[in-house]
Amino acid sequence: MRPHVRVIAALAGTAFAAVAASACSGSSSPSAASDGGTASPPASVALQEAAKTAPPTVTTKQVSLGKILVNDKNLTLYFFEADKTSKSTCTGACAAAWPPLVVKNKPTGAGGVQSKLLSTSERSKGTNQVTYNGHPLYRFAGDRNPGDVNGQGLNNFGAKWYVVGTNGKTITTAATTSPGSGSGY
Repeated sequence: MRPHVRVIAALAGTAFAAVAASACSGSSSPSAASDGGTASPPASVALQEAAKTAPPTVTTKQVSLGKILVNDKNLTLYFFEADKTSKSTCTGACAAAWPPLVVKNKPTGAGGVQSKLLSTSERSKGTNQVTYNGHPLYRFAGDRNPGDVNGQGLNNFGAKWYVVGTNGKTITTAATTSPGSGSGY
């Protein structure tokens, strides 16, 4: 289990135990603070605190191409040149090869990501795809490890794919890889 998932699970379990303990205490007062004890925070507060410790949706990584956008697992994010607006044109087989970066809540950024450029656009099935500077963000299924840029400059599904800089523009420089390295930089 990933460390951040363990933290969230532990906080949620602690919050649940605190709520259950106060519900079973037999006290008719709304909190133990009235009799001189300390009150446990409500479960919603504990879950909000856990959400604050969750990794950002989009962050950055320095690679040979420059400082690029990556997801919370340090996997490279790309723009698809066929997307002329914030609405994705990549569906079906395209979305299988180039999975869209989707979120349930508002996307967050770190490491030089400009929060004002982060937003979402609704996909066809009601999911929210993260956008940056008005362009949908995608991963490449061929990038297996953090820092891989195997999708850089590929012409798939009718247009080219490029990594994204923190300024919200594509970086069109060709990726430099060593044969057999698989690292992408």
